[in-house]
Amino acid sequence: MWSIKQQDLKIKERLSKMKILDSLIAKQEPLADYEEALKKQLIIEMDAFGGE
Repeated sequence: MWSIKQQDLKIKERLSKMKILDSLIAKQEPLADYEEALKKQLIIEMDAFGGE
């Protein structure tokens, strides 16, 4: 039961990060420095999750 909850939390966290990344990519105006840094960090994390 606990492992299912942990897995569910990981999936929800990944979906949340994907939504944030999607919104940053979709922005029409130039990104602020912190937004660009966040976008790069999320891309790196998504790439790391791709192997799972």
